[in-house]
Amino acid sequence: MSADGATIAYYQANAPRYTMSFGQAPSRHLDRLEPGARVLELGCGGGRDSARIRERGFDLDATDGTPAMVKKANERFAVGARVMRFDELEAIAAYDAVWAHACLLHVARADLPAVLAAIRRALRPGGWHFANYKLGDGEGRDPLGRLTNLPDELWIERAYRDSAFELVSSERYPGEGADGVQRDWHALTLRKEDRP
Repeated sequence: MSADGATIAYYQANAPRYTMSFGQAPSRHLDRLEPGARVLELGCGGGRDSARIRERGFDLDATDGTPAMVKKANERFAVGARVMRFDELEAIAAYDAVWAHACLLHVARADLPAVLAAIRRALRPGGWHFANYKLGDGEGRDPLGRLTNLPDELWIERAYRDSAFELVSSERYPGEGADGVQRDWHALTLRKEDRP
């Protein structure tokens, strides 16, 4: 498993564009956590979600696979972000939650089980995971040249169940991606199951 070079290159070249745009208010998805909970953020991008997570009083470990994104997140929001690709996650039972807003959709389908297994290992018992995906019917390159996995709801939910996550809640909503394409998105709030 390795990161897609063209996708990383796109974000490296376009990091300034993401500094002031995109992101969402992560409040309600993190309401299940106690103050001070340790949260790993994957794909922090320009750092807007990172800043909101820290404002909520959580102990944040913000990461992104693109050095330029990490630099921008730290310049703009001073969140202490560090460079780490999804396939470099090796933590064991270190986090109460893993936040992955609009980033795991860049993981190739063949590589997703290994990434989900790494997320599960990184979570403490009963830990929470939030992720959202653009919906579609396969994987390929988007108009910006990024590798994008566009699952349907059943496919992505099954991938998480097969990786020993319990789906606690989900939401389908419309949204426009950075590529300008309007699609429905699927947001999932999941919990690490206690089975091995």
